[in-house]
Amino acid sequence: MRTGVGIAVIGVVLLISVLIGYGNQVDLFIVHGIIDPITARFVDRGITIAEADHAACAVIELDTPGGLDTAMRAIVQRFMAARVPVVVYVAPAGARAASAGVFITLAANIAAMAPATDIGAAHPVSITGGTISGTMGEKVVNEAASYIRAIAQKRGRNADWAEQAVRKSVSLTAQEALSQGVIDVIAPTLTALLQKIDGRTVTTAAGAVTLHTAGATVHRIGMSFPEQAIHVLINPNIAYLLFTIGMWAIIAEFFHPGMYIPGLTGVILLILGFISFGSLPVNWGGVGLIILGVILLVLDIKVTGFVLSIFGTISFVLGSLLLFRPFRMPSPALPQFGVNLWEIAAVTAGFISFLMFVITKVVASQHRRALTGIARLIGMPGVAVTTLDPTGVVRVNEEEWSARALDPPVAPGEPVTVTGVDRLTLTVQKRNR
Repeated sequence: MRTGVGIAVIGVVLLISVLIGYGNQVDLFIVHGIIDPITARFVDRGITIAEADHAACAVIELDTPGGLDTAMRAIVQRFMAARVPVVVYVAPAGARAASAGVFITLAANIAAMAPATDIGAAHPVSITGGTISGTMGEKVVNEAASYIRAIAQKRGRNADWAEQAVRKSVSLTAQEALSQGVIDVIAPTLTALLQKIDGRTVTTAAGAVTLHTAGATVHRIGMSFPEQAIHVLINPNIAYLLFTIGMWAIIAEFFHPGMYIPGLTGVILLILGFISFGSLPVNWGGVGLIILGVILLVLDIKVTGFVLSIFGTISFVLGSLLLFRPFRMPSPALPQFGVNLWEIAAVTAGFISFLMFVITKVVASQHRRALTGIARLIGMPGVAVTTLDPTGVVRVNEEEWSARALDPPVAPGEPVTVTGVDRLTLTVQKRNR
């Protein structure tokens, strides 16, 4: 009897221990940079892990200028379907949640910001950075405003401000966002955040959940190596460098066939560049202008004058400027993509210098003494075998040749230098001993 009671007591103690410990872990994953398909996949994986861990909540540390509309919507939908509370924490100090970041922050169960951070600016803009006008512009703005308003209403946040973030591109500091009901908490550190949200009740896809986060163990979930590598590639400046350097390498292979290394390197870089383009709002007209510019610059090697070089440079620079400014209606989730102007200047100058180097080598090779056939004898020393007056026989490079002297007569045994070739007859002149 006593044994049975002891076992029961031990079981109750263990059960209480499990219940107390259940959910006393927080899964943290950091999302910094552009919101792209890799980011959406990472967020989905992180929430899935948090659900499997029975974590108290999943915390996303966010710092983003925005990103792709499809990736943003995938993240919002995953938040809404999560069976674990989702906390978005705009941090560290100096971070921002702009464009797509606004939608993502408002979609969380708990929205938090660190001091000295900001949120907002989600208004759709045109290719020139101005306001989109006309029926199409009104359609885009209205759809985005309705979407963000629905998200804010779902989470009980300031839907009027959320709509203005799209329509008026307004922004707020962390303190302003808290006072206007856009976010729930301001916390300087993750520890302080977990302390402040402890005891709050939120509604997830699995129902109401009360958070027990004070003193919780933080389990950091990082991107896998392939996710990190591809996420780094999805950057306008890196994509531009991969694409242009890849073309340089392939052109170098054409001018020096058989080396293989430049050609293979160029193919790999171009493939990586197109992988980056696949996750960025690329203007393929800009890609075409860059390729046209390269073709014109290369053709100028074979053409006299600088007309092709001038037009090739103009085409290359225009393509670089327009590469990430697509001629289509943008999404309010997108930041203003573009290649750094200094990078464009450096790449253009480097490309032109590279082609000038190639042109110099080609011209030099055209004036270089031939290294094969009878022409290889030009400039070589020899000696007269018979009297040249003006014709006779000379020995050059241990071979006897018919020769014509430019300054006859030349006596046998007298040294000469080959100055030219006329079919199988050498032209020679006397050489000082």
